[in-house]
Amino acid sequence: MLVNMNEMLQRAKKEKYAVAAFDCVEDIFVRTILDTAERMHSPVILMALEYDLAGRGMDYISGLIKAVAPVYDISVALHLDHATNFAIIERALANGFTSVMYDGSALPFEENIANTRHVVQMAQKYNATVEAELGHVAGKELSGCDDSHEIELTEPKEVKTFIEETGIDALAVSIGTAHGIYISEPKLNIERLQEITAASKVPLVLHGGSGTPETELRAAVSNGITKINVYSDLRIALGEGLKSAAVNKRRDPLPDKAFSSIKEAIGQVVGDRIELFGSKNKEVD
Repeated sequence: MLVNMNEMLQRAKKEKYAVAAFDCVEDIFVRTILDTAERMHSPVILMALEYDLAGRGMDYISGLIKAVAPVYDISVALHLDHATNFAIIERALANGFTSVMYDGSALPFEENIANTRHVVQMAQKYNATVEAELGHVAGKELSGCDDSHEIELTEPKEVKTFIEETGIDALAVSIGTAHGIYISEPKLNIERLQEITAASKVPLVLHGGSGTPETELRAAVSNGITKINVYSDLRIALGEGLKSAAVNKRRDPLPDKAFSSIKEAIGQVVGDRIELFGSKNKEVD
């Protein structure tokens, strides 16, 4: 069933687990993620970037997920990831996205507040949730584009003001992760996270979950993170699956056979993340 993020993240906050959020494009991602999440009785968040919604992307991605989510016996949120364009946010909301992230993290504090508050007002008309970012998680994952703005850790002293003045439902924090593939393993600032958790009344989100050591992710979940974004790990799985699929000797491969190795690789990542984040069996009741 298609829902916004409020109920699933509030429960995760209370019970100290995190919901996996996967950026997805094309049916092979959507179907594999949903099939795996349902098999594991886990809520899940499907995300799309502005880059993937260009052309007919908005129609295909939102149309597909809106059509199939009701047949799955789990909570599914359709989330717009890292949006900066108000027009695209409005279009996504009108097309059935149940949640949006406005990313004003590279802006001055007051401008980030003003823009985020505007997005919250837009989303309220659609009963959609809003995630925003305080501090800045840099990197290259966002459609392959380099982010020249350096990593900036979230300031705990700004958290309460930002949440109260914007009215957001979830807060993405910067504690040492980055988007894309790491050159060296990150070390999360768990002490900083503990200070942010103490100051925040809304669920907290960690971006840059791909490639982060499992021990670090477990510590983040134990200390307040309720949503973790994953994309690069899925793209790596896609690449490995494509290599296996290319071994097929048939000139006219059957689609289910050609796609099976790709689905298996993506499904393995999805299942591992659900297990690691602790959301397995959270839909049973």
